[in-house]
Amino acid sequence: MPPILYFFALCNLVIGSGAFVLGGILQPMSASLGVSVAAAGQAMTAYAIATAVLAPLLIILTARWPRKRAIQLALLLFCVGCLICALAPNLLVLLVGRVLMGAGAMFTAAASALAVSMVPPAQRGRALSITFLGISISYAVGLPIGAWLGFEYGWRVPVWLSAAASLAALVAASWLVPAQMASAGSSFAGFRAAARQGGVLRVWTRTLLYFVAIFSVFAYVGPVLQALNPMSSTQLSMTLAVFGMAGVAGTLSGGWANDRFGAIRTMRVQLTVLVTMMCLLPLTQGHVPATLATLVVWGVAGFGMMAPQQSRLATLSPAQAPLLLSLNGSMLYVGTALGAVISGALIDTVGFAHLAWVGVPFGLLALSTLAFDRSSTPPAHTAAASSGARP
Repeated sequence: MPPILYFFALCNLVIGSGAFVLGGILQPMSASLGVSVAAAGQAMTAYAIATAVLAPLLIILTARWPRKRAIQLALLLFCVGCLICALAPNLLVLLVGRVLMGAGAMFTAAASALAVSMVPPAQRGRALSITFLGISISYAVGLPIGAWLGFEYGWRVPVWLSAAASLAALVAASWLVPAQMASAGSSFAGFRAAARQGGVLRVWTRTLLYFVAIFSVFAYVGPVLQALNPMSSTQLSMTLAVFGMAGVAGTLSGGWANDRFGAIRTMRVQLTVLVTMMCLLPLTQGHVPATLATLVVWGVAGFGMMAPQQSRLATLSPAQAPLLLSLNGSMLYVGTALGAVISGALIDTVGFAHLAWVGVPFGLLALSTLAFDRSSTPPAHTAAASSGARP
């Protein structure tokens, strides 16, 4: 695997930690800003909407830039957004910072497109799993550490750390990313061509639906875990770390399964398992081991979806991979935003402990989209043989 992929994973660790750390510290943040937990949760919505709208636009506007400049712009926007959030005196200013952070999340789509362009088709799943590894590690490291720091020393502390880490990533990118990395030339014309493909539309729809399902819970993950099993800040951080480690395993196993069994077969299993865990989670209330076990399986299945979804898009239209992946990121963050809004509106009705059931219908709809796709991606040994036949 190209060594630069591991740097992309590190940058995604920074972005994932900064983007999602607020979900674990909504209670101290809402108290500090003088707003409700549901209102504070809309910081996730602002980030999600900004990523959905601004990241694809920036991918197109920077299409002819060398990839190094586009990556520098993304990390700069994310860093400035973190600084504004850390200094925010009220919720409105915080939301402005989150919008800038969402624009900077264009990095993930740009890095994903570069990853699939650097390796043969038989290795795309593994390349994407390495690139996305940072996102899952952020749940194992960034989110629990940030939650602990936020409860112990104030919610602004982990935000300041995110700002410092993103600045370090920007400096490192200026040094490590090769200047000659060329643009893949995404355009609106490419978007129109891709949008006519039923397979592409199904991937985007599937991403939207299963992220609505997931973030009906994880937009409010701290309060949900407290409602299931009251715990100290240290226990909460350890629980989030366990979930994150499961996510790391899921990211790696998802990439392997994609290359071995194909994207469609892999996603059918993962979505079935994910929906099952969503049904079970509220039933574990008062039983810590059962909650942890459910979260571990949830993490493996949920994070395991990323590489097959991205690989499927790259396979459907390799020439338009940057734009396709960015628009898939848009669906991801629209789903994140809708999940936060839908569950936020139902908190008073269903309670934090039962939020997972809100997402179950969306998970089932995501699973149903796979009925229209064939398992056409060859196993790894077949793909490797075919790719080896090329000069």
